[in-house]
Amino acid sequence: MSLTDIPFVSTMPDIVKVREIVKSGNPLDWETVWQAKLTPWDAGESQPPLREVIESGGIHFPRQGRVLVPGCGPGYDVFYLASALNMDVLGLDVSETAITKAKSLMSSFGNSGTGKVSFISEDFFHHKREEQFDLIYDYGHVSFAMSIPEPSFHDLISFFIVIPPTRRTEWAQQMASLIKPQGYLITLVFPIDPPTDLGPPFFVRVEHYEEVLDGSFKKVLDKVPTTSLPSHVGKERIVVWERI
Repeated sequence: MSLTDIPFVSTMPDIVKVREIVKSGNPLDWETVWQAKLTPWDAGESQPPLREVIESGGIHFPRQGRVLVPGCGPGYDVFYLASALNMDVLGLDVSETAITKAKSLMSSFGNSGTGKVSFISEDFFHHKREEQFDLIYDYGHVSFAMSIPEPSFHDLISFFIVIPPTRRTEWAQQMASLIKPQGYLITLVFPIDPPTDLGPPFFVRVEHYEEVLDGSFKKVLDKVPTTSLPSHVGKERIVVWERI
C-alpha cells in the first residue's frame, strides 16, 4: 500500500461522525462517543513509537517517580510505561466509560516491573497537581484498519490534536505546571496531513508545539519513528521535550 492509499484523517467516515458529536467543544461529549460505541478505541497494545523512544536508549528517561498519560483511553500505554520504566503511572481521561474499561484491563495487563498504575476520570485542564510529574506522554492518535474499504476510527487517545487550537497555549501552560524541571514531555505529532479547518482531530506540525512550548521546554529529540502503524507512515514525528 502506498502513501497515496492512506486517506486524510479528517475525511475518514467515522471521524466525521465523531466530529458531529463533539462539535460543541464540551469535553464531556467524548463520553457520549464512548457510550455510543462509535469507535472500538482498541489497538490492543501500546503504541510502537512510544516503545521505540523508551527502548532505544537515546534519552535517559527517569526510572523512578511519576508519569501522567492524559487522554489515556483503555490504558495500554499506561501499562507499558509502568512496566518499562518501573514508575507509578496515572492514566487520566474525561470519559468515565474509558476509565472503566482501563480498570477492567488491569488484571489482564498488570506489569512485570515495580511501577503501579491508577486511573481517574477528570478533565486534564482541571487536574490539580499534588506533586509534579517526571514524565508526561501526550499522543493524540487515530489508527485505522487498512484491510477494509472504509477505514474505521479505532483509536483517539487524545490529546493535543483533539483540543481546539485556541486552547493549545492553555495546554502548554498546564504541561509546564505539571512537569518537574528536567522532566520530560513525549509527544507524537500526528496527523501531519495537509492543512484543513476540519477537526478534531486537527492537522498538526511540530511548529504548532514549538509555538506554545517555547520558553518552558527545550526540544531534545525530533525524528520520524522507524516503526509506525501502517496508517501513520509518513504522517507522524516523535518529539521529546525537556522541562527547563
